[in-house]
Amino acid sequence: MLATPALIKRDGRREEFDRDKLMRGIRVAIGKRPVAQADVERLVGEIESRLQAMGKPEVESRIVGDMVMEGLRELDPLAYIRYAIVYLDLADLEAVRKEIDRLLEQPE
Repeated sequence: MLATPALIKRDGRREEFDRDKLMRGIRVAIGKRPVAQADVERLVGEIESRLQAMGKPEVESRIVGDMVMEGLRELDPLAYIRYAIVYLDLADLEAVRKEIDRLLEQPE
């Protein structure tokens, strides 16, 4: 089995990949949305597999965040927006509106 790379955080710290932490973050974004637990587990598994396939000892945590955004966009647009508010540091309603508009403009 391939090793999952360590993550390089924005501030330069290194942190081991934590599947449970990733799962918790996605669950928070999903909240009480109608998303099956199996879909969350599949998304986490896909992200972990993609990281392992990179074959690198370390990757920037931003890559994981981008993968989560991509997966949530497909699973549940509202969960995507919840995650985006924190991940993209959307500081005000105008920034949130722009992200929603961007999401609505994308073909399904």
